[in-house]
Amino acid sequence: MLLRSLLRATTAASPFKQSQWQLSICRGMASKAPKPAKPANPTKGKKPQSKFDPKEKKPEEMLAINPEFSVKEEAELRRRQLAEDEKNPALDVGPNGRPLFTSAPSLSLLTKDDTNTYFKFSMEELKEVLPEGLPLGMVKEFEESSRSALLVRQCFIDLRDNFRRAADPSLTVNCKAPKVRKQIVLDGPLSCGKSIALAMLVHWARREGWLVFYVPRGREWTHGGLFYKNPETGLWDTPVQAASILHDFLKFNKSCLQGLKCNILDPIPLGEGAGVGRPKSSDKMQISEETTLCQLVEAGLNNTHAAVGVVVRLRKELSKVTSVPVLFAIDQYNSWFTFTDFEEPVTVRSCRALHGREVATVNAFRSMMHEDMMVGAFSHSTAVGKLRQELPDVPADARICLPRYNLDEANTVCHYYLRQRLVRRGAFTEENWKKIFYLSNGNGTEMRYLVPFMR
Repeated sequence: MLLRSLLRATTAASPFKQSQWQLSICRGMASKAPKPAKPANPTKGKKPQSKFDPKEKKPEEMLAINPEFSVKEEAELRRRQLAEDEKNPALDVGPNGRPLFTSAPSLSLLTKDDTNTYFKFSMEELKEVLPEGLPLGMVKEFEESSRSALLVRQCFIDLRDNFRRAADPSLTVNCKAPKVRKQIVLDGPLSCGKSIALAMLVHWARREGWLVFYVPRGREWTHGGLFYKNPETGLWDTPVQAASILHDFLKFNKSCLQGLKCNILDPIPLGEGAGVGRPKSSDKMQISEETTLCQLVEAGLNNTHAAVGVVVRLRKELSKVTSVPVLFAIDQYNSWFTFTDFEEPVTVRSCRALHGREVATVNAFRSMMHEDMMVGAFSHSTAVGKLRQELPDVPADARICLPRYNLDEANTVCHYYLRQRLVRRGAFTEENWKKIFYLSNGNGTEMRYLVPFMR
């Protein structure tokens, strides 16, 4: 009876449920159907093609194929390409087919015809002639362009010829020649080449046999280190900076100083040393008639109590040298006309910032009211701020404003960067480099940054 009732219920089911039951069975059978076999790989057994080959691909193709292509590998590839370019002199072409590099072997032989060309330096020679250090702008230019070469500008030739006539008045035979200035302050907008022009002038003067007192970082005279107030002079002594000044001055000029004797025989007062207080025995250092300037500088290096006094005396001694031209070249000169990093306690809760003129070493070298040849370069990268037009202890007509690149100079600069593979040749056009010039307003640093973006 039970079996008979089940059969009746099954036959009485709706047609819709039966079709749904049959559809589910079909789906289950379809899911269990065997999958068709994959066709055989026709390339089986062949070596797959390499994704990228640095020797056969361009840098742009490498970056597109392999995003992990590092900047270091790209720089190495550019270095190899530049080494190959050195074998092809046809690439050394500037605007209008002019030579890109000057053939003059030294800065002394440069003429007006060499303007808007590049002068090649040797890094070994630069380190020998400028052991105090190179300007930061020059170092960045050499690193990013992968060549130690600088643009010959008319402002540098005028600056060189001015001091050449100042050292030898017999060269001033033309009444129409510009007025000779023995004291010059190089001013101008940011990244117009003031520090580079000063370094090139020092390089030229030393190769001419001059005695040059070169300070590439004048701001360091007023920042950092120990400082003590000298009760005898009322100025502040900085023995750490004084020792560094003497050490840098002796690097290149030692052979010249060995042949120069001291003209001032007064004893040099001793002050506080770096972290050792005042001297316990004698408070003065004696100078004999046979003492040379080299021995004077070495005495300041060996005796920390005498370092500041020797720097101050050295300024007076150099003004009395007549056997060889003497030039004082100070970079970051504007940092000597503002406040220093030093402070004097006034009360228990307040301090007074010291001015640059209160530092003994700065006070001895800052003034331009003398007959010695001296050039100072302002540096707007030191955040000193804008100074007034008339500076104390500086002649009113001493300031010269260096311009940024003009259109012709920018043309040469962009061709030079093209030669150094900072920009692709396919993207280099007159319209593009003029866009770079007007966009940067002739700023050399900004032009070097924007040139690789030519498209």
